[in-house]
Amino acid sequence: MSLPKGWPRPEILTVEADNRPSEPDLVNSGVGIGDALQGSFIGATMSYKSSIPLILVIALFSASAWSKDWIEEIVVRAEFRDTTLESMASSIALIDPERSLAAVNHLEEVLSRAANVNYSSGASRARYFQIRGVGERGQFIEPINPSVGLIFDGVDLSGVGTVASLFDVRQVEILRGPQGTVYGANSLAGTINIVSNDPTEEFEGFVEAEVGEYAARGLGVVMSGPINQKSGLRLSAKRYRQDGFIKNVHLGVADTNAKDEIILRLKYVIETDDSVYRFNLGRLEVNNGYDAFSLDNNRLTRSDEPGADDQDTTIFSLAIDKDLADNLELVFSAGFGKSDISYGYDEDWTFVGFDPWEYSSKDLYERQVGSLSYQLRLMSKESKNSNDSSFGWVAGVYGYHHDLDLVRRYTYLVDPFSSSYEVDRFAVYGELSKKLSGDWVIRMGLRGENLGMGYLDSTALQYDPDDFLVGGRALVERTMRPGQLVYLGIHRGYKSGGFNTDGSIDEDLRLFGPEGLWNFELGYKGLYLDEYIQMRATIFHMKRSDIQISTSITRERNDGSSEFIEYTGNAAEGFNRGAEVDLRIRAMDRLFFDLSVGWLDTNFSSYRGAGDQVLVGRDQAHAPNYQFHVGAEYVFNSRWAFHVDLEGKDSFFFSDGHDSDSGSYELINLGLSFQGGRWEGKAWLKNATDKDYFVRGYFFGNDPRDFYEPRVWTQLGYPRHFGLSLRASF
Repeated sequence: MSLPKGWPRPEILTVEADNRPSEPDLVNSGVGIGDALQGSFIGATMSYKSSIPLILVIALFSASAWSKDWIEEIVVRAEFRDTTLESMASSIALIDPERSLAAVNHLEEVLSRAANVNYSSGASRARYFQIRGVGERGQFIEPINPSVGLIFDGVDLSGVGTVASLFDVRQVEILRGPQGTVYGANSLAGTINIVSNDPTEEFEGFVEAEVGEYAARGLGVVMSGPINQKSGLRLSAKRYRQDGFIKNVHLGVADTNAKDEIILRLKYVIETDDSVYRFNLGRLEVNNGYDAFSLDNNRLTRSDEPGADDQDTTIFSLAIDKDLADNLELVFSAGFGKSDISYGYDEDWTFVGFDPWEYSSKDLYERQVGSLSYQLRLMSKESKNSNDSSFGWVAGVYGYHHDLDLVRRYTYLVDPFSSSYEVDRFAVYGELSKKLSGDWVIRMGLRGENLGMGYLDSTALQYDPDDFLVGGRALVERTMRPGQLVYLGIHRGYKSGGFNTDGSIDEDLRLFGPEGLWNFELGYKGLYLDEYIQMRATIFHMKRSDIQISTSITRERNDGSSEFIEYTGNAAEGFNRGAEVDLRIRAMDRLFFDLSVGWLDTNFSSYRGAGDQVLVGRDQAHAPNYQFHVGAEYVFNSRWAFHVDLEGKDSFFFSDGHDSDSGSYELINLGLSFQGGRWEGKAWLKNATDKDYFVRGYFFGNDPRDFYEPRVWTQLGYPRHFGLSLRASF
């Protein structure tokens, strides 16, 4: 069992007999380029955009100020085998929530730290994600098959990411690119794997309190320790509340977009001589408001019936890892999730009496979602001997059942609409690896998956399609020297077809087929300057066929209001190509940098949308051409440290159905952390320049003042806000 990670504190701090960190060793720090960097960093007179290259160049030449052994080994659990980050031949963004400059409550708060990863809201929290420009952006009445998988401690929560709380989470592993061999149909673009902290070998815990602007307040507790010599237990619980960043001027209140979230998790781990057993049980409750859109595209709403975004989720998972022989390992895992979701909104965004041309309606979606997955695999133990030229292998079976019951209550429906949707997946997979001479390794994986769907609704619409889909990968890896890996990979990802059920959509637009994706990837991972720079770099080209495009049409009702219909259709083909670079740099004994940069080029080779719309040559939706995140930490002494984050994103289209875009933006976040004995604290200021940016956008007519002329509507991201948190360990 591993000890939990503490709050951000550089590894340069040594530990004395009283377990308190001592002053950093500054013998070799001197005065020179590194000190000039401090001056330019703290009191920069140039713009922050132009200073980024200078900061990196200076950091590369500051090696004389560094000391060794500050980069820790990180184990990734999202593959067939637990694998160190630097030896995994794949593009992975790994996020430790504890390294954030602020307390973190949800996955959406840290995704900006990962290159070529985006998200969409249209709710109180982001629940849909895009990797390398591929992924869904929302859901209304139609069932969906996600392109980006979300796994939380072995439970598949794809499509229900509102409950992706990161309290007491060890790490977030984002696998970029198709994962057709390991995860199958729900991972066309990649997979997000969330891993919570394990029990500790000694009894310990903490209480954490959080307060902030907009009536933010949170209280969490963690208790962890051994049950006996071979088992341990960890209990985590937190409640977080906030009024939201919206003021409803009609009702005269500021909490119609509020957050009220509760998390309770229990983890039990047993370790014997030849086996490890992990049990996870969790309850996550979200009782949030949803009042995010305004006719003036600002934070002042006029809704007379504000919506809600509620979700109650129970999860349970079991994982068994057992040694059967000297070179044989068995792994069994199962995950269960059950969610009750209520998502609704005031469709007209106003109140009765607002305008002579007004309409008034409310839309509410109530879902019961269940998922059950299981997996059994046998595999050889990976040899630690670099001279061992034997085969490695993995063979397994996977099963998954998903059911969704929907009731829609809508003003323009005489009776509630109801539907029942089920998905059953069964897969067989395997992979062979072979060590060759000269530190070369070749891997070949293949997965065949049968997917059956069943759908029936209250309008007598019925579908039961079946798809058989094949994915796989071929990898060539070479360890050039310890700490340096180069790899070339070809991956095949897939996604099943489906159907559209929303509104008065035409019959010939009801069905759409499966989507396929080929990913060609070249990557390099290495340590430079005597292990003082950690680098991961990838270039990729993804060729997409039969692309499933989510778009929309708007139709006028008899009363002059508009019916907004989202639907999915297949495009002929397209491509997504780009690069990702992740750097971790220690510039001096007191100064650290984390850098993530992504470049993305997406294109439709051929597609004709609704009406006369032609998308040939256009960028795909929610696919910004660049993203970056630069984080810096300056350590004043053994107790105090200053943090600054700069994140930026290019503009991107909100949808494939219209040309409205988000606009590019850059955000600055500041933080100050304290650590002393059993007390730890953080103070932060997010979006310091109060920059407006958008996390969702639609295009249709909804304003009676201009007779429902179609225009873009946007949901704003977080404004400038500050907060404090204090943690007491015991």
